Amino acid sequence: MKSKKLLTYIAIAAVLLIILLVVGKSQGWFGNEGLVKVAVEKGAERNIVEIITANGKIQPETEVSISPDVSGEIVELMVKEGDEVKKGQYLLKIKPEAYIMARNRAEASLNNARARQKQAESQLEFASLDYKRKSQLYEQNAISEAEFEQSLTNYNTALAEKEAAEFSVQSALATLNEAEESLDKTSIFAPMAGTISRLEVELGERVVGTSMMSGTPLLSIADLNVMEVEVEVNENDIVRVSHGDTALIEVDAYPDTRFLGVVSEIPVSANTTGVTTDQVTNFNVKIRLVPDSYKDKITERNPYPLRPGMSATTDIQTNRKSGVYSIPIQAVTTRVDTTGTVQEREEMRTGQVSSDGSVSSTSELRPAEQTPEEPIVVVFTVSEGKAHLKKVETGIQDNTYIEITEGLDPADEVVVAPYSAISRQLKDGMSVEVVSEENLYSGDKKD
Repeated sequence: MKSKKLLTYIAIAAVLLIILLVVGKSQGWFGNEGLVKVAVEKGAERNIVEIITANGKIQPETEVSISPDVSGEIVELMVKEGDEVKKGQYLLKIKPEAYIMARNRAEASLNNARARQKQAESQLEFASLDYKRKSQLYEQNAISEAEFEQSLTNYNTALAEKEAAEFSVQSALATLNEAEESLDKTSIFAPMAGTISRLEVELGERVVGTSMMSGTPLLSIADLNVMEVEVEVNENDIVRVSHGDTALIEVDAYPDTRFLGVVSEIPVSANTTGVTTDQVTNFNVKIRLVPDSYKDKITERNPYPLRPGMSATTDIQTNRKSGVYSIPIQAVTTRVDTTGTVQEREEMRTGQVSSDGSVSSTSELRPAEQTPEEPIVVVFTVSEGKAHLKKVETGIQDNTYIEITEGLDPADEVVVAPYSAISRQLKDGMSVEVVSEENLYSGDKKD
């Protein structure tokens, strides 16, 4: 009896164990500990806009910095920062007394030169008459040759002195004009209509004119009705940027708004910072803001919502395609094809390798070329519980998706997560367990 009961218990335990194994296997409680868990997704047709993101500052498209031509003390200051000015409007005055005295000295010098000119003209007239008279007397042998030659010398000397006096008058006149111009430059007028964007001096401050060095910056006038963003674009991206490209602009002061812009200027030369291996090469690209995109921000109290110096982030749209086959961008990685598996598949697909493994006559690759060491662009697909490495050709991309132009079929299930597995762990032919992306990351949180 006891042996029969024991057999019965063993049979029941065996059945329960089998049931537990079946259920546990189906639920993934055990048996899959060594498998890499991955999430998959099929490619789909999407609209992709390729963008280049760059940061920069807002600035007026037209801004004029004014420095004085003459030095001195500011005795009148008629504007303050933020004032609207018209072209030709009087802005400030530099103390003119020294320049008035210089003008008066130049005027006196001119009068003196003109007086000497008249004196030289009188002397020339006297010398000319004396020369004519002495010439007649010399022809009549009434005077000696020495007297005649002396009158000729006196005439030539008087003529030269008259010419010198004329040049002195011209020089004095130029000095007077220069002094008057310097005096006029003590008054500063607006060269354009706009807003005083920067005022860098105060009443009573001494400034240095540009005739001596670079000059003291006085103020800047800007047209705040036309604004632009100057951004730094990396040298690897600049070749994709073109004049007229659309840009979406986010300004830190308006976090919930995106403004519209157009690429207006692409420089020829780069802006290089740093030295040797640490240097960074960027190009300063200018993007004109479309006024209609921010006109709703203009109010009576805030007529210029976008101000110089505001920080901005731009997304420059360099390319756009509609209805292209694409997959999530994190599914694409690079690998070195050391096994030659991918290359063999490619050669079989293109007819370079026959199905029995022999190379056709059209293939004349050298051994070094049959196993390339350069990275290739690949994705991993999953079928029958195994990962398969596939070489792909890519097109444009945005921040989320990338176009696949060759290498995948619409029915392929592509591994899209986790990225650590895609970039490092997965190998061609490796067994994997497919789970939903939600369960994949929820499992990581529990761990």
